[in-house]
Amino acid sequence: MPGTSAASTALVAARGARPTVTWAAVAMAAIGRTDTEENMESTGQLRRRFPRASEVARFVGPTFRRHKTGRWSRVRTVSDFQALARRRTPMSVFDYVEGAAELELSKDRAVAAFDRVVFSPHVLRDVSRVDASTTILGRTAALPVVFGPTGFTRMMHAGGEAAVARAAGRAGIPYTLSTLGTTSIERLAAEAPTTDRWFQLYVSKDRGRSSEFVARAAESGYTTLVLTVDVPVAGARHRDVYNGLTFPPSLTGRTLLGMLGKPRWLFDALTTEPLAFESLGAAQDVMGLINTVFDPSVSLADIDWLRSQWVGAIVVKGVQRLDDALDIAAAGADGIAVSNHGGRQLDRAATPLELVPSLADAIGGTAEIYLDGGVRSGADVAAAIAFGARAAFVARPYLYALMAGGEHGVDHLTRLLHDDYVRTLKLLGITRTADLNRDIVSLMPT
Repeated sequence: MPGTSAASTALVAARGARPTVTWAAVAMAAIGRTDTEENMESTGQLRRRFPRASEVARFVGPTFRRHKTGRWSRVRTVSDFQALARRRTPMSVFDYVEGAAELELSKDRAVAAFDRVVFSPHVLRDVSRVDASTTILGRTAALPVVFGPTGFTRMMHAGGEAAVARAAGRAGIPYTLSTLGTTSIERLAAEAPTTDRWFQLYVSKDRGRSSEFVARAAESGYTTLVLTVDVPVAGARHRDVYNGLTFPPSLTGRTLLGMLGKPRWLFDALTTEPLAFESLGAAQDVMGLINTVFDPSVSLADIDWLRSQWVGAIVVKGVQRLDDALDIAAAGADGIAVSNHGGRQLDRAATPLELVPSLADAIGGTAEIYLDGGVRSGADVAAAIAFGARAAFVARPYLYALMAGGEHGVDHLTRLLHDDYVRTLKLLGITRTADLNRDIVSLMPT
């Protein structure tokens, strides 16, 4: 302005004259840049520009777009199944699966033992193809896994034993029906005809009843008899006592409240066949039934007695000592399952994973050794095989999967176990189950 002095110009600036604002300055401010920083970078190597709307949309769009994922996409571990199972079943039912005897130390130690496993992998090996299969008692299995016996399975989900057996058949692994099953020997054979079916036997005080079970299993095409020997009496399972668990579950005030909170489970329980032990009939006091019906006088001589009636393989389950294993192998058993019954019988019992190496060394080729207890992943299975087991029994994990999502849940579990097992073999630089050995695995001391 003509005639304006330098002093007046300075005064106008001091009173807050507005500076000129450009779109470039706005853009730089939006991304936290100053003119000084921009000028510095424009003279160096980094040059910036204002992004187009389509470019911004590529980054922002996925945030607001609905993702289409499968039902099981976020279920990756047995712990995930466990969490779902807890939400979908009454507390008394979940606790029956989750619980164990007394302080539950045996159960927890069996799981924790796998945390001490140390793998020593090979490298620079061609692992583009891996054979996860093995042979179990002379028959091919797609994975060195056996689904072990569990009682009351239809209490966990209406699909029950048949759902688990069908999933096992699709996965190419054996399934074991329990004496305390809620599906009959014959019905399971009809509903899972292609599955390698095993039958688990508790010897009854009435030997005629046990003989009947053995004959029915043979007539129905079961291949293996699993003689469980660690239940002379029922273990002290405190959770079941606290929850007032009966079988079938009775509608006391406490249990009814828990069941009403799980409407899907309750609807299935009320609209499907009433729960009962298919082999032993109805019972309210489950532990009392065990103490009344099961024979605490079972001995090595009973292996010979069973052999006289059964032409298939015999596996003795519940072994926790080397001297017992040697006696059982000498008595003619085809397999020995190193097991503390999932911690549900004797608390503070031996940990199966710690016993397997010595038993495998001592028994040699006389009988196959199986690990039963603590397995929660395919990597656990690989560790068990490397320590000398022929296969690993899996039970609680498939019950969690069944409670979480029925038969589809068990299918998903078998896929996870297979994928985890194959991935572990590849990371170990091994291409066959037969190549797993103690050279690649060790157990950290406690």
